[in-house]
Amino acid sequence: MKQQFDATLTGTDSIIEGTAQQVTWAGYANAYEFKSIDGTLHLVIVKDQDGEWIRIDGTEPYLSSWIDELAEQAVSHSL
Repeated sequence: MKQQFDATLTGTDSIIEGTAQQVTWAGYANAYEFKSIDGTLHLVIVKDQDGEWIRIDGTEPYLSSWIDELAEQAVSHSL
């Protein structure tokens, strides 16, 4: 399992703080999971065959902008 890192997502009312980490997900080489500190938000994103980040699991509802925000933080953290 990869090391966790602090991550934040921009909610409609406030910033959502949590942790993220790279995870193993069947069929995908790049997958990241975000869990909010308060336990209200869970998000799993993967890079698809076209190189685009997509959401494949998590709580509802969610903002599509969270996919890009988490992907940017994950890429920055892995450098």
